Amino acid sequence: MPKFVDRPAEFLAARPFTRDEVFAEPCPVPEGPGLYGWWFREIPGDIDVSRCEQRDGLTLLYVGISPTRPPVDGKPSTNQDLRKRIKYHFGAANADAEGSTLRKTLGILLGAELGFRLRRIGTGKRRTFAGGEPLLTQWMADNALVSWLPHPEPWLIEPKVIAAFDLPLNGQDANKDNAFYPELKRLRKAAMATADKQRVLKEWS
Repeated sequence: MPKFVDRPAEFLAARPFTRDEVFAEPCPVPEGPGLYGWWFREIPGDIDVSRCEQRDGLTLLYVGISPTRPPVDGKPSTNQDLRKRIKYHFGAANADAEGSTLRKTLGILLGAELGFRLRRIGTGKRRTFAGGEPLLTQWMADNALVSWLPHPEPWLIEPKVIAAFDLPLNGQDANKDNAFYPELKRLRKAAMATADKQRVLKEWS
């Protein structure tokens, strides 16, 4: 099995794709497991990106994997793959911040600028940006691109990726040494606490 430590240049060299390219037919994203990186034209929020990877006017801010590590209790593994997960983050049908940590983080950072905030939806158990989700999707279409690297067991390389690059939008504990980590955790906690104090909205389609 290839080790990520032997392939960082390949990961960084992978071409980023726009939302329009990802949703084109045929879709360029493979239907298998792997690692993906999110690159941005515009920086969301007040983030120091001086140590982040940059290329062609883009800045790498977030890395994710699909699927996640299989359960150890013998339950079936998730049926997610790179294509499904990337399309969801980008705003596929019925996608929202409850099912995407990346969308939730971006929306919290951009809410004041774009005019929305996190709210409880439906039964009150889900938190999304309600009518602001299409605005977030459009912002991502204009400013976010995604690259990927297929890997049979991406959960094994995710910690190495987080350690190898400066990734301000990754909120995992493995990234707690990142300079933006405390502020990101504070902003997310505050946004969820504020949402919990507001009335519950009906479902948004």
